[in-house]
Amino acid sequence: MVEPAGATRRCGFVALIGAPNVGKSTLINALVGAKVSIVTPKVQTTRTLVRGIAIEGPAQLIFVDTPGIFSPKRRLDRAMVGTAWGSTQDSDLVALLIDARKGLKDDDEAILRVLGDVRPAKVLVLNKVDLVKKPALLALAQQLNERATFAATFMVSALSGNGVADLKSWLAARAPEGPWHYPEDQISDAPLRQLAAEITREKLYLRLHQELPYRSTVETEVWKELKGGAVRIEQTIYVERESQRKIVLGKSGQAIKAIGAAARADIAAAIEQPVHLFLHVKVREGWADDPERYREMGLEFPKE
Repeated sequence: MVEPAGATRRCGFVALIGAPNVGKSTLINALVGAKVSIVTPKVQTTRTLVRGIAIEGPAQLIFVDTPGIFSPKRRLDRAMVGTAWGSTQDSDLVALLIDARKGLKDDDEAILRVLGDVRPAKVLVLNKVDLVKKPALLALAQQLNERATFAATFMVSALSGNGVADLKSWLAARAPEGPWHYPEDQISDAPLRQLAAEITREKLYLRLHQELPYRSTVETEVWKELKGGAVRIEQTIYVERESQRKIVLGKSGQAIKAIGAAARADIAAAIEQPVHLFLHVKVREGWADDPERYREMGLEFPKE
């Protein structure tokens, strides 16, 4: 949207929180108008804070896509949930996303119990409303508004984009006055190396339907600009056991080839350059208990 002449600039941080797999990453991509966060049918795809940047009139909105909030069992789980709640303290507005199709579930109940302690103004966003009849939607909205104080309620379909423009406009009008934090054409604060690694991790999730992706991570080791405008990217997929490495490779290397082809296409589209992508799979035992890996993902390392 074109910025009105003479309008006072605004800039606000908006944390998107919710239970796993309610559509936060899909919504942030819709709000930004480009892919800045990976999306898969699996829960807990998002591990770190992913910031997508959008312009709406005189306002710049920085949307923070957070890991899903649930009852953590492992150290990595605790780090992700802690990061999600921490993001609300640094934001100007907090948007709670609820999957309208599923209604109010245990993870949502747990979030609502803590939400009252969150300082910024809160907005309720019911997602996937195109899959639910209106009476059920209205009843769910009323139930949630009785449980917590929301400044507004929006009904959207992040996948189709319905209702997203109204939500974006409302948030822009309530962003604090102030200068923009990022250049007008920037859509994410994630370094390209990190974005490329996240895209490959998305393809890993989509290709492999076992528990394996939760025990894997991707790191961009080489990023080299080539003559002619292409980029050579070398990435390593780390797993914890040799048996997992064989699964990622697949029979005759078919799995890793498919993952690489899909990732290469999306990375090239994201950076608008031809990409030569080379993937390696290595065993790194206990990576999920290594503080250095947490720092690389932007997570605090839980002591226990």
